[in-house]
Parts: sequence; structure tokens; C-alpha cells
Amino acid sequence: MNAYDFDKTIYDGDSTADFYLFSLKRHKKIITLAPSLLIAFLKFYLLKKGTKTDFKEVMYRFLRFCDIKKDINDFWNINKNKIKRFYIENQKKNDVIISASPEFLLKPISNELGIKYLIASCVDSKTGKYTGINCHGEEKVRRFYEIFDKETQVDEFYSDSYSDTPMAKIAKKAYLVKQDKLSDWNFDK
Repeated sequence: MNAYDFDKTIYDGDSTADFYLFSLKRHKKIITLAPSLLIAFLKFYLLKKGTKTDFKEVMYRFLRFCDIKKDINDFWNINKNKIKRFYIENQKKNDVIISASPEFLLKPISNELGIKYLIASCVDSKTGKYTGINCHGEEKVRRFYEIFDKETQVDEFYSDSYSDTPMAKIAKKAYLVKQDKLSDWNFDK
């Protein structure tokens, strides 16, 4: 079994940011939320106050302006070509995608690609509120073992970020993905 992060790993970019921009073009009223998003951004990223989940919940307020099912379908029709070739060429039937992105956004493309196991952040697609913990860092390992028993072996793990070291540690082999280049995981970082 191989496990993959999604954004910037098998998807060329950040799917949540791309969906936000896609939605902004389609639903101009989203711009009215810009002041609150800017404040949340400054608070979290510059002042280091609050959590990433707090910031994301403010950002996800844009969802109330969307026709979620149609918008996500249209988004993936345009953006599915951003799934990286290395993944398509190496995909296996029992792959696991494990991501901090919202499950409602990744589920349609996972289904289309035939990905059987998707573990992602549980976010209400109407309100943008989290119904669980952001699937990031150690939470990815906890969520993985919520679905698979402790005997389940991850053969290879792929991610673009060392924040995923907890998942890399449970894999036989781990790779850091930068654009289209794969390198061995450096556990000293």
C-alpha cells in the first residue's frame, strides 16, 4: 500500500486555493468576504494567533455563495489535468490519499481516479466549519490507524512537506516531492 499527500504532491498546486479562486471568478459576491479573510490571514500568519483551523474556517465562509455540487464538478473538469503524471503512471488499486484539504473537495476526483481510500479534513461543505481536527501532521497518522489496523504497512509515502514526517516515519520508504522531482525523505529535517 502506498500513501500520498494530495496538494503539491499528486496535484500540481493547492486544490483548496485553486477552488477558492475558481469560485471567486464564478460568484463575485465572495469578494465581500475579503476584509475578514485578510484579518484572519494577518492574525494567523503574521501575529501567530489562533490555529490554522480557525483561519481556514474564515476562508471557507465563501462556500455559502457556491453551488457546491455543480461548482466542484466543473472545477475538476477543468483541473483534473493537474494530477501529476508520476502518480498516474504509478497508481495502485489500494493507494491512500491523506490530505488536510476538505474531503468534500477531494472525494469527486478521488472517485474519478479510482482511489479507494481517501482520508481528508472533515469540513461542512455549506458552512465551512470543521467537524473534526484538521488532517495534518500527527493527525494524519491517527486518522490512518482509525481506518487501518496497526499491522497495515505503508510501503511508500509521498509528500511535498516535512510537516508530514509522522506519516513518512510509518512507511518503509518515503519521498519528498518537489514539482516533478522525487527525492528520498531526509529525516534529519
